[in-house]
Amino acid sequence: MRQIIASAFVSLDGVMQAPGGQDEDRSGGFRFGGWTAPYWDDAIAETMGDLFSAPFDLLLGRRTYDIFAGYWPQITDEADPFSADIARVFNQATKYVATHHGETLAWQNSQWLGRDIIARLRELKRTQGPVLLVQGSSTLMQQLLANDLLDELRLLTYPVLLGGGKRLFDDNAAPAAFTLAQSVVSPGGVIVAHYRRSGAVTTGSFVAEGAAAAQP
Repeated sequence: MRQIIASAFVSLDGVMQAPGGQDEDRSGGFRFGGWTAPYWDDAIAETMGDLFSAPFDLLLGRRTYDIFAGYWPQITDEADPFSADIARVFNQATKYVATHHGETLAWQNSQWLGRDIIARLRELKRTQGPVLLVQGSSTLMQQLLANDLLDELRLLTYPVLLGGGKRLFDDNAAPAAFTLAQSVVSPGGVIVAHYRRSGAVTTGSFVAEGAAAAQP
């Protein structure tokens, strides 16, 4: 059975819009594009390299797909081996795309998820193959969370408040418990945390049993 792993750059207030560049996504008047760039360091590079080191297929929303398709196929500069390595694995990976227009997917190894995205993903999860890795794609991530399809969250939380923008979590996420599998803090204060799905939400009380019984 295949797992779905979602990786996201998020601000302290949960915004994940346009982390990589000023013109990446200005929708809604967003004006902080590229907000992760000042925090890039060797620790973040190692984290991303580790994420892409094992075999994976990509699972993308249409906006993120178009951004990636317009960028990664053009990266061939061996003077930047880190980017060149990512370009190679992204170009070779199968790209499963949530879109209304499957006929317009021109990037090599791209596949349309079809009209019933959730049904198709449940079907894919039952097959054998590499993990399905979600990058960006806030709307798709919210659909996955709403349908309890994520097996792991890899979040890079940056010490910045953005005030508004596309967020990772909304009110439709299915209740679920996760276990912290790994964490590290970069020199710039970015918290890198890996959470694995671990069952249902459990509850309790800080009120002692006797005190609770005595309350009117």
